[in-house]
Amino acid sequence: MDRQLTLPLVNALVNHISKKPISFHVPGHKYGLVFPDSYDTFKALLQMDATELSGLDDLHAPEGAILQAEELLAELFQVKRSYFLVNGSTGGNLAMIMTACSEDDIVLVQRNCHKSVLNALQLAKAKPVFIEPEYSIDWKIAAGVSVNMIKEAICLYPEARAIILTYPNYYGLVYNLKEIIDIAHQKQIPVLVDEAHGAHLIVGHPFPASAVSIGADMVVQSAHKTLPAMTMGSFLHFNSQLLSSDKLEHYLQIFQSSSPSYPIMASLDIARQYLAAYNQQDLSDLYVKIDHFKAQLADISAIKVLDYPTTSKGDLLKVTIQSRCELNGYELQQRLEGRSLYPELADPNNVLLILPLLKAGQEFPLEEAAAKVADSLADCRVQERAWDYTLNGANISRLAVDYKEMAGLTVRAERLAKSVGQICAEQIIPYPPGIPLLFQGELITAEKLTQLFHLLEAGARVQGGALLHEGQIKVFTA
Repeated sequence: MDRQLTLPLVNALVNHISKKPISFHVPGHKYGLVFPDSYDTFKALLQMDATELSGLDDLHAPEGAILQAEELLAELFQVKRSYFLVNGSTGGNLAMIMTACSEDDIVLVQRNCHKSVLNALQLAKAKPVFIEPEYSIDWKIAAGVSVNMIKEAICLYPEARAIILTYPNYYGLVYNLKEIIDIAHQKQIPVLVDEAHGAHLIVGHPFPASAVSIGADMVVQSAHKTLPAMTMGSFLHFNSQLLSSDKLEHYLQIFQSSSPSYPIMASLDIARQYLAAYNQQDLSDLYVKIDHFKAQLADISAIKVLDYPTTSKGDLLKVTIQSRCELNGYELQQRLEGRSLYPELADPNNVLLILPLLKAGQEFPLEEAAAKVADSLADCRVQERAWDYTLNGANISRLAVDYKEMAGLTVRAERLAKSVGQICAEQIIPYPPGIPLLFQGELITAEKLTQLFHLLEAGARVQGGALLHEGQIKVFTA
């Protein structure tokens, strides 16, 4: 039997449950026995919610079923070590970046990164140098970084200790990551990749290549985003000649819970097996289903289905529809939710749908979904839209105030209208996707403020900015 088809952690849990254990240990629900009868739907899950007992191993010192499951994961992705993450990709990003960065280190960072990347840099007290991504005119979103921008940044900051990239972006767009990794490694600079949305990419063409397969030093993946894993279940892959796996494991001990969820870990074991068993017939069948679904959406005049430049330039599981009517992206999302169709996110122009990695013979209500989209937009009129705006900031930039300096500054509230030229004292984060519009320590420009007003007017949800509803923002004063 193919080793990749085994489920060591799941089997260990099933074997444990079969013994009908009497629990005198945590957790307090006692395999669901002490749980309200009105919530019976939870009880099957709670039977799997065990703790570090004999035969069930320990995530922080694995030597049995968890170690076997992680070894299978590393074997599948062909890396030195792979780790289960139960605190999501956020915990992985924190551990990965703390492994590579120390206080005062210069670090090159793709600007359209997740907030967890900024939080890790702040904890490390590193000095980030931000690289502006290219802007997609057709998609009206920030895409990836260019090879030339990376070359220029390395030329300006040859002492850089790491490059931190996001690949693919939330909408599935990719860029020439292989050349960037090769350039960085020539300079002995490790490349860390937040591949939260790419755990499935190793299934191969027509999906773009995974950061793991093209040489990144460390890669974090949210298995729960596109694989059949539970929320918060993620992978971290280590494959570096330049960094220390011992240091990584030290930080994983710090940032991961000391009471890891066995249901989450078991789901990661299942997600790995699911991926390993995915074959060419599955891939061909999936491609046909997605192509048919997109064709149905393309017949709806109120929206445009966005296409990647080539099939290898984007993730097939991401389908982005752009408004061609009077509705902005957030209003379009509301229309769909009114038909019980829940997209992943909206922006001022687009709505993003994330499809499952279906196998041949599996069904998913794509036909029904397409009909609901058509029905919800039947009364919309096609018209020209004026929601497009781009940022033209510095291609390579740094914070106005470093993380260490922030500790000596005071914070006050400032009226938004008067905040241009001030230094932002909080992260302003449209969520999803969780990419900060304004960084803590960044100069507030008229351009950034204009974009913030556009987002608020369009109906974006924002994390941070507790005073935005009062027309204020927090800024630093000396």
